Amino acid sequence: MSNTSSTRRGFVRLGAAAATAASYSRILGANDRVNMGLIGAGSRGRFVMSVFQKNKEVEVRGVCDVYANHIDAMQKTAPLAKGFNDHRKLLEAKEIDAVLIATPDHWHSGCAIDALNAGKDVYVEKPLTLTIEEGPPIVKAARTNDRICQVGMQQRSGSHYLEAKERYFKSGKLGKITLARTWWHGNTYHLRKAPAELQTRPSNLDWARFLGPVKWRDYDPQQYWNFRAYLDFGGGQVTDLFTHWIDVVHMFMDQDNPTAATASGGVYNYKDGRTAPDTITVALEYPAEWTATFEATLAPGIKGAAVEMCGTRGRLWITRGRYEFYTHDSPSKPAEVVEYKGDATDEHVRNFLDCCRSRKRPNGDVLIGHRSAQASHLGNIAYVQKRRLRFDPAREEILPV
Repeated sequence: MSNTSSTRRGFVRLGAAAATAASYSRILGANDRVNMGLIGAGSRGRFVMSVFQKNKEVEVRGVCDVYANHIDAMQKTAPLAKGFNDHRKLLEAKEIDAVLIATPDHWHSGCAIDALNAGKDVYVEKPLTLTIEEGPPIVKAARTNDRICQVGMQQRSGSHYLEAKERYFKSGKLGKITLARTWWHGNTYHLRKAPAELQTRPSNLDWARFLGPVKWRDYDPQQYWNFRAYLDFGGGQVTDLFTHWIDVVHMFMDQDNPTAATASGGVYNYKDGRTAPDTITVALEYPAEWTATFEATLAPGIKGAAVEMCGTRGRLWITRGRYEFYTHDSPSKPAEVVEYKGDATDEHVRNFLDCCRSRKRPNGDVLIGHRSAQASHLGNIAYVQKRRLRFDPAREEILPV
């Protein structure tokens, strides 16, 4: 994984943050509209913004993307939204109260800090960061400017996840947890092929702007379209998928402080130039004597994603659609099964909008997002360096060998 943190410092401007934020922010009343801006209007950004648009108090007033076609697509459902190529120009719009950031991962840090310094509340897709070092400055910007910053780890607001925590963890029904197993197989988003219209760079796609803090390379349609497969732009399956699941584990355990990480894997099948592994396993150790694992492969025909919490009195298996509780007396037949008919993204967006008014910290607060991304980054670093890492969670530093 390339170290671009020094380059990114050019995007971090904390010096005049408080004064700038004060000049842009307004207090939202119960009946006020929340004027939103979208930074990163690809398929994911437009989808999440469509969830925001389900809420009648939301008005989309700005949209920014390096590809003009994406701006045009968003404006079809948000005709009042002005289009921008540079997110900093969007942030100058005083009428915008909050922004949704759905750029590739390598732009999350710069866009989030700029937005917080401009006095905007922020909903940023996970992972919050591309590197561990990017996390503390974002947390500082949110706290210094007194802004709401929700990270898109929607399980934090999913009602059945919250119910499971009450029923099995706060009650002690599972006993002592010794192992948290997580897996996410067959996520086809990591196998996306650039469409024909992108094989040659469109004249309205700003490749240099897309690269941003990443070192220069000639236009590559796959690196643009399937950025998650390249460690310069994202963290592969680990930060894209494990960040969700390790955040669930942290929420259940009320612990987010891994002290060691190991990983193994590789690009075993998809020899298409990707740098993120198509198969990966990660193990994290925690000081309260439990281990969390993650397993993922893109191998054809292998599907499924879940979290399994293994305790001395029982185990909990949970997905985005249901959970099952097993006792040790009946390990093959669930004692309790609960189906979930809601939508965690709806609930997470609603929590963010409520916090924009109440000024309470959201369910997926920036510090929570930093810590869960940090845990995933440890897995990727262990994979790249091919060694067991030791980590000091208090100082947030990888310890020397």
